[in-house]
Amino acid sequence: MNAEDIKTVAVIGSGTMGQGIAQSSALAGYPTILFDINEALLKKARESIDNNLRLAVEKGKLEASKYEATKKNISLVNQLNEVKADLIIEAIVEKLDAKQGLFSELEEINDGASILASNTSSLSITEIASCLKNPANCVGLHFFNPAHLMKLVEIVSGHQTDPHHVDTLRRFSRQLGKIAVTAKDSPGFIVNRVARHYYLESLRLLEEETIDIESMDRLLRSAGFKMGPFELMDLIGIDINYAVSSSVYNGFHQEVRFKPSPIQRQKVEEGHLGRKSGKGFYDYSNR
Repeated sequence: MNAEDIKTVAVIGSGTMGQGIAQSSALAGYPTILFDINEALLKKARESIDNNLRLAVEKGKLEASKYEATKKNISLVNQLNEVKADLIIEAIVEKLDAKQGLFSELEEINDGASILASNTSSLSITEIASCLKNPANCVGLHFFNPAHLMKLVEIVSGHQTDPHHVDTLRRFSRQLGKIAVTAKDSPGFIVNRVARHYYLESLRLLEEETIDIESMDRLLRSAGFKMGPFELMDLIGIDINYAVSSSVYNGFHQEVRFKPSPIQRQKVEEGHLGRKSGKGFYDYSNR
């Protein structure tokens, strides 16, 4: 399959990441299916995408005609058997069995003809693909949050990924206005492996009471980062950040330098997941 052979795209999961990927795909002109079993979340996703597009028009970054065309390119579905596309990108929970189960079903629904791309931040593409009849069709396509704004995309090859699919996704990413880099199938790939310490060292300093949350974020913004580590964890979702940290830690055979912070675990257990729950390292209830 060539990039020009991708006529339709499907995105599984209507959370913040799924919304951003679907918006990017639709904006590039691809008829895009956005799937979620929860109709309320789909409605919320539609509203969020509309708001993003409207804001872009108001800022003069998007023509009104493009806004309308992009909206028309997105179809919402909550039945998995309706998900039929040339390229399917999953953006669901960061759990191996969930991703394997989903791709196994989608492989059957699409008669093994689709590229199955995982947006996983750190799980092994080889392991995800191991349950498939044709693991060559499985590849990593890792966007960064917020996906409709961030330019970088990691394309990750599993041990059996068809190299032709990597080339196809490189050209597809270019159509979306993204900058694609290829990565080996290793824990955290490139960015999340490097970024672990942006979060973990900040959490260590917090554990040691060396600095408070707001001062750390302010300090790192002043050093040139667009967001401080705690602000960024709240945006990504502390549960997701913790899951990625745990995955990288275990992937490197529990090397101490990758050990997750107990503060992350405590936040997850309390349900303080960041912006999406209304409270994380910061309180968003009145924002």
